[in-house]
Amino acid sequence: MKIVIVMPAWNEEGNIKRMIDELLTKEFPTIDADMHLLVVGNNSKDKTDQIANDASKMSQQIHFMQQGEKSGLGWAYIEGMKYAINTLHADAILEMDADFQHPPRFIKPMVDAFLAGADYCIGSRYIKGGSIPKDWALSRKAVSFFGNLFIRVVLLKPGIHDLTTGFRLARVKGVLDKIDLNNLMEPTRFAYKVDLLYQCIKNSKKVVEVPLQFAPRTEEKSKFNPKEMIATFKVAIILGIKDKIKLIKFGTVGFTGFMVNFILLRVCRNAGLPEVMAWFISTEVAIINNYVFNNIWTFKEAKIAGLKNTIIKFFQFNLTSAGALAIQSIFGPLGVKLIGVKYDWLVLALVVIFLVLPYNYAMYNLVIWKTWKNPFVKKSQA
Repeated sequence: MKIVIVMPAWNEEGNIKRMIDELLTKEFPTIDADMHLLVVGNNSKDKTDQIANDASKMSQQIHFMQQGEKSGLGWAYIEGMKYAINTLHADAILEMDADFQHPPRFIKPMVDAFLAGADYCIGSRYIKGGSIPKDWALSRKAVSFFGNLFIRVVLLKPGIHDLTTGFRLARVKGVLDKIDLNNLMEPTRFAYKVDLLYQCIKNSKKVVEVPLQFAPRTEEKSKFNPKEMIATFKVAIILGIKDKIKLIKFGTVGFTGFMVNFILLRVCRNAGLPEVMAWFISTEVAIINNYVFNNIWTFKEAKIAGLKNTIIKFFQFNLTSAGALAIQSIFGPLGVKLIGVKYDWLVLALVVIFLVLPYNYAMYNLVIWKTWKNPFVKKSQA
């Protein structure tokens, strides 16, 4: 496996030579992979570029490139990743800063996790074994902790403990190669990392957090500032809203299905049909309503097209909806018996909200439009 560390470096003369030496002499020899370092320069005012370029001529494991016209930390990483993928043919890319805030000794655990099967490895400061610098001011510790917590809540990622870390390793095939790197949000700032991390998590089958003991800078001052924080929060909020749009659409379609179900239930009942039959018919018509509107609106990016496919998927939709049909046909009449016919609207609402909608949303994403990965189905490997 060829793993390339992408490391932007601007005015890092005091760090870059020591970093290169430590990687080549101490870290790379201990790792069971083909390790490479790609330094991305941006016309530093000191000797950073010269040091990195000279090192690339002395070792086949060191590479140097100048950043293009687009400036900013995000673009440095983006251009470095594209170079690592297209020119160096990396199997995985590790993002790492040149200022020793990401101690080189943590590279090996990240690579080991990748070699053990992880698609995305996150260097986490907020799990056991990880930490932030003790000499940080209390205000910065609070901003780091609560800012990260805010993003976890907004993105609904409670299982990931560090969403703002800059130390990550991603598999190229199936993860990075599915991302449009040129169109990440806020590419001139650190905030781009939230968008990249979010998309990598979505593309990955297995995400692993590895402890990271974040260190203070040994040279110059920290890059942390309020503008970076605000931009990061903005990206997280936008992603959070985008991620929930589908759920909002699904809920809206579900409400129309509820109204169809509610009205038709009363029509069937007034026509003298047995209670179970009334629930069955009204539920089936609601299912048809939900299929049509979810296909053309909620899941339009995976829209089922063509008469044949539409018919096949409709029967499949009905098959998966049999669960919803059974849920309503059983719990609907049961609820009516318990609290009375005049409260059938309440029974229907409770059954739909707490039983039918969660079931349907899972089935639609896993089986019909297949926008989720099915954890119970493993793809065969050639």
